[in-house]
Amino acid sequence: MKPLHVTGEVLASKKVGAYRHLTLVAPGIPERFRPGTFVALSVGGEAARSRLARRAFWIHRVKPVGGYGATLEIVVEPVGVGTGWLAALAPGARLEVTGPLGRAFALPQEKVGCLLVGEGYAAAPLFPLAERLRERDCPVTLVVAGDDEAHLLSALEARRSARSVTVVTRDGSVGQRGEVADVIDEVLTRSGAEVVYAAGPSRTLHAVAAAAERHGAWSQTAVERPLTCATGLCQGCPVPVVGEDGVARLVRGCVDGPVFRGDRVRWDDLEAQ
Repeated sequence: MKPLHVTGEVLASKKVGAYRHLTLVAPGIPERFRPGTFVALSVGGEAARSRLARRAFWIHRVKPVGGYGATLEIVVEPVGVGTGWLAALAPGARLEVTGPLGRAFALPQEKVGCLLVGEGYAAAPLFPLAERLRERDCPVTLVVAGDDEAHLLSALEARRSARSVTVVTRDGSVGQRGEVADVIDEVLTRSGAEVVYAAGPSRTLHAVAAAAERHGAWSQTAVERPLTCATGLCQGCPVPVVGEDGVARLVRGCVDGPVFRGDRVRWDDLEAQ
């Protein structure tokens, strides 16, 4: 289905650690959601639209709320002008929302063990994905990572979403100290997962895709690129891949992705951009 462009409304705003969770009323968009798709928001208000590009955000959760019908929740890390403006919005504020956009995660056709690896706010789409996988009776193992405790996304919820959870922080404030790359092989061995899903910085996705290949697992990675139009028109979000024909090419992160097979992304070229 084609994405919708609607005027949305902030229904609720809650600070959780380093992030701001916004619940949005965006008619028609939640009903079209699939895990791994995203929305683009116009930020900064009328005065700033000529200066600020739209921002893309993973859809973290879709849920019914009272008389509003289905709503969607996004996770904002306020690190710049645009995200700072969004994080400061109060309930009742209105904003332009386009979505859902992009290609979603593909779900396995059979009951197989699945490993989900998420770092920082980018772990957002993995939680609804875990729900869909459990509905298919797929055993789910989760790795949740962040710089520190404040940058772990929904660590408590993770324990309700999976049969096993590994928490990793760079400063060691919660869980194991280190990087996803330090634990991924051990978790893959222990879980016996045949399908691996990952969302996070490119270095983390690279490590997960490489580990999945070593273990004979199939990987899907949600690749984040800076977006301008989010609709594929501007060609401003290139992702270097190897096609099914073995030919290297550039594709668009917003419409050809954001989810790509881990073994198809040319990670060294992506990280060099």
